[in-house]
Amino acid sequence: GCLLLWLLPSILRALDSRPRSMLCQQSPTKVSCKGVGLQKFPKELGQGIKHLELSNNFIQNLSDSYMPGFGQLEYLDMCFNQLEAMSATTLAQLPRLQSFLLGSNHLDRNFLANGEAFRVLRNIQVLDLSGNNLESHMAGWYISNLTSLRVLDLSGNKITKLLAGTFQSTPGLRELDLSNNYVMEIQAGAFEPLQELEVVNLALNSIHCISGFSLTQLRVLNLSYNALELFTSEEGAEPYLLQVLDLSHNRLLYFPELPKVHDLTHLNLSNNLIASLLPGSHRLEDFVLPYKEMGRFNRTVRPTAALTHLADLDLSNNRLELFPFTFFHSLGSLHSLSLAKNCLREVARESFTNGTEPADPSPAPAEQTELSVRSLDLHSNALRVLPRWFFDSLPQLETTDLGSNSLQPCESQGSDQGRALGGGSHVPVPGDTCTPFYNVPRLRHLSLHENNITRLHPHAFNRTPLLSLDLSGNRDLSVPRGALGELELSLQKLSLRGNQMDESRAALPCLRALRVLDLAGNRLSLLPAGLSCSPLESLDVRNNSLQTLGKLVSRSHSLREVSLAGNPFSCCSLGWLDS
Repeated sequence: GCLLLWLLPSILRALDSRPRSMLCQQSPTKVSCKGVGLQKFPKELGQGIKHLELSNNFIQNLSDSYMPGFGQLEYLDMCFNQLEAMSATTLAQLPRLQSFLLGSNHLDRNFLANGEAFRVLRNIQVLDLSGNNLESHMAGWYISNLTSLRVLDLSGNKITKLLAGTFQSTPGLRELDLSNNYVMEIQAGAFEPLQELEVVNLALNSIHCISGFSLTQLRVLNLSYNALELFTSEEGAEPYLLQVLDLSHNRLLYFPELPKVHDLTHLNLSNNLIASLLPGSHRLEDFVLPYKEMGRFNRTVRPTAALTHLADLDLSNNRLELFPFTFFHSLGSLHSLSLAKNCLREVARESFTNGTEPADPSPAPAEQTELSVRSLDLHSNALRVLPRWFFDSLPQLETTDLGSNSLQPCESQGSDQGRALGGGSHVPVPGDTCTPFYNVPRLRHLSLHENNITRLHPHAFNRTPLLSLDLSGNRDLSVPRGALGELELSLQKLSLRGNQMDESRAALPCLRALRVLDLAGNRLSLLPAGLSCSPLESLDVRNNSLQTLGKLVSRSHSLREVSLAGNPFSCCSLGWLDS
């Protein structure tokens, strides 16, 4: 024992003197030395390595490294080091290198010599130069001779403009990431050499205007988080291949002017300043900056005319006051539509002929217009009623969030009386002050949280086989017996959270499919009797006035999760805990 203690310092010194590369994880062709504290390139590693990961170390240069065993190397990750110097002599020893990841280093230093060294990288296809404090001219110099480049990441640098000749030597580039820079100007012809470019990310920059967009081969374009007020495109004989366009978090005042022929499937216009979807609805004085393209705005064309393939449209967080139903008529493939967090007051027809004034909002569209939307988000608006024809015009609707509005469900008098498709008899509703949620056969998920609903009428969801229903946040809500009639065999998830209901206001029927029930934030001293026949798996009764869960828990064989906190349970009646 004494001998071991005497030898221990020597053993520790020997371990500390081991090469850091011994801490690497190695297989025949792949080595990972992530975060092992390397200060130099591990040239002592074995022959035949094709994949080498050196990220999160302290390597400062590749200018004096002799690397005879790395002639087969194809992938090299040196992100998050302190790299600032490279030499052509060193890089020439990597003739087969295809992917070179150099993000988060100090390549703004010695950029002239480093860029000159890059000229020997003739087979590089993937290059990551993100987070290196590169300015526009520095980035251009680094890629000035990389003719094989396919993927380039320049995100998180200090690029302020894209010069006309920046990409002259990289004609095969397919993916380009310029996000999180300071780009304010894109010179004419900057992208012209990039005839194979498919994906461009320009998010988180300072671009104010996209004029004459003409990248017909592009498939994905991200321009979110800029300062865009204007987006116009050029019309030509060549079709546009654009499929995904993200213009969210900008300052757009109107629906963008998109090319007529394209395959756009996803369009994100959320978090802008769009107040109307009508062409010609903008005023020149609304724009912050003057644009020479303003003269083109006198054209009266429908901007949605070519969006026949559009499946996902996000217009949330704008300033729309009217849901112009016929605006979406030409979007025959639209499946998901969000108009959440706008200023919508009504759902109506809207005239596309004379100005921006809506037509009479009360009747249904002149023709029976049907949309293919399956998911509709209208939460956080100012809607007070949805017209009778609204759900008839959405025959494919499966999910809708109508939370944070002021919608009151109508009464359906039993299963024989509902709203007939195509204009049958209706339950009389004075002044049309309520919304009929009955007879919507495809609807499966409905949220009416925070709508100031105080009472559900009998059979409010007759012939609407909901799977989930959210009625949370409707203070003092009353759910009398029969209100959830016709949902006994379909409803699987129900939320009545935060309604300040006592047991007299929660007369739930026998919901034989109910698996998840949220009753938190009420004033229940007893659980609804109807729950005894529900196959509950999750029950939330936090913050109520319960003294016991009674026989519900002891008889349930399906219950897996119960949330109980915030109840004055009686210590004398805790027998249910034994189960």
